[in-house]
Amino acid sequence: MFYPVPRARPKGFDELSFYAEHFDTVEVNSTFYGQPRAEVCRAWAERTPRGFEFSIKLYQKFTHPEMFKKRLTGKLSNESGSLETGDELLAALAQPNQADLDEFRGGIEPLAAGGQMGALLAQFPPSFKDTPPSRDYLAALLRAFADYPVAVELRHRSWSDAIGETLTLLNAFGAAWVQIDEPKFRFSIRQNYLPNVKGFYYMRLHGRNVEKWWRHEKAEDRYDYLYSADELHEFTETADAARRLVKKAYLYTNNHFSAKSVANAAMIKQQLGEPLDGEYPPEFIARYPELSGAVKVGSPAATLSRTFF
Repeated sequence: MFYPVPRARPKGFDELSFYAEHFDTVEVNSTFYGQPRAEVCRAWAERTPRGFEFSIKLYQKFTHPEMFKKRLTGKLSNESGSLETGDELLAALAQPNQADLDEFRGGIEPLAAGGQMGALLAQFPPSFKDTPPSRDYLAALLRAFADYPVAVELRHRSWSDAIGETLTLLNAFGAAWVQIDEPKFRFSIRQNYLPNVKGFYYMRLHGRNVEKWWRHEKAEDRYDYLYSADELHEFTETADAARRLVKKAYLYTNNHFSAKSVANAAMIKQQLGEPLDGEYPPEFIARYPELSGAVKVGSPAATLSRTFF
C-alpha cells in the first residue's frame, strides 16, 4: 500500500531509497535476529541521502538471552537430530562475549563512520526486572557500547517503581530512557514521556491493540492499530517540547500492520509542522483519508509496507 507493486515499479526502484524520500530516519529491526554486516550497512548508506539516520536494534543475544537460547536449541537439534547439550553450556553460549561485541561494532561501522548512525536500541523484554544482577548487566552493556548513543527500552514496572535509581543508572552513561506507548497491564512500566538526558530523546509507539497483544495468530497482529489524530496529539505535543530540550529527537511508529505506521508517522509530521516529502499512492490516501490534502498523491500502488526493516 505504501510501496509500488513490482509490476508498477520503474527500473532501478529501491524500497529503502523510496522510504528515505518520505522520512529522515528508520529503526532497523533485522539486527535483532542476526548480527549486522558491514557490507549490508554500507549498502544502506549508499542508498540513502546524507543526513538520513539508522537506529539499530541490538542483537537479541544482548537483551533476550532466553530467546537466543531457545533459538540455539532448535538450531542444534535440527543439525544433530537430537539434543544432549547441557543447560549450563546453553546458558554459557547465550551470554554475549567480547567477540559478539566486536562483531556488532564492526557491522555498524560503515554507518558510524559515515555519520548516519542514529542510536542503538537496547530493547529488553517484560521479564527483565529491576534486580541487582539486572542492574549490573545493564551497566556493563552500556559501558561496552559507551562510544554510541544508546536508548534503553525497559518494560517491567519495577524499573519505574524505582525511578530514581533507574535514572541515576541511565544518566551516568548518557543513555536515553525509551518512552513507549503500548497496552498497559499490571506489570507494565509507567512513564511521563519526558527526556532524561540532553543528548537525545527516543520514543516508540507500538499501538494499543489490547485484545491481540498477548493472544494472536501472527505476531504482527498485535501491531494492528491505527492511532487517531487526537491520540497522536499527546505524543506530538510531548515530542515538540522534548526536541527543544535535547540535541536530537527520534520518534518511531511500530504499528506496522497494513502500513498503519506510515500513516501515523505522516500524521505526526503534519502535527509537528514538518514537511511531508515524497509521493503517496492514491490507494494509501483512500485507506487513510486523514492525510487527504496533506500529502502529495502519486501513481497507484497496492502492497503492504513496514516502517522498520
